[in-house]
Amino acid sequence: MVKRIAIFGAESTGKSTLAAALGRRFGAPVAPEYVRVFWDAHNGRIVAEDLDAIARGQIAGEEAAVAAAQQGLVIGDTELLTNVLWADLLFPGHCPEWVRTEAEKRSRNYALYLLCDTDIAFEPDPQRCFPDPAGRAMCRKLWRETLESRGLPFVNIRGDAATREAAAAAALESLKLKG
Repeated sequence: MVKRIAIFGAESTGKSTLAAALGRRFGAPVAPEYVRVFWDAHNGRIVAEDLDAIARGQIAGEEAAVAAAQQGLVIGDTELLTNVLWADLLFPGHCPEWVRTEAEKRSRNYALYLLCDTDIAFEPDPQRCFPDPAGRAMCRKLWRETLESRGLPFVNIRGDAATREAAAAAALESLKLKG
């Protein structure tokens, strides 16, 4: 039985850094955020018609990481609920229904969500959309409400990189003790 851990949160909240650190620390494969790969492959151009392919790529990456897991743990540098949130923010009304359904189903497969807060500095990146404090607050609220409204298990992750990693590692250790 592989325990899936999702690093979850708005953009520029240290998810990729945390995912990589936890992967190293626990010897666990990390499922990448597929949309970054897609973005690079398409010269920074994503349109509503790409949402299906992006979701399929995200799922494939997650399943590849699960297949590679040898220690019973997989770290996801995002997951499909995040694809739905971004689709709704950037392409309202265009998220494929199957993606919504699959995101809901797959979210129940995660043993824990690590909700990264917006308390670190925003790092500019061509893929990022909400650098201002109001946009970051809106995203923070939306990501948190997504977990709360579904009753998904999560731990808040705040502070600098070392503090975040320590809090996340403690949450994973606690999870391992619970079986």
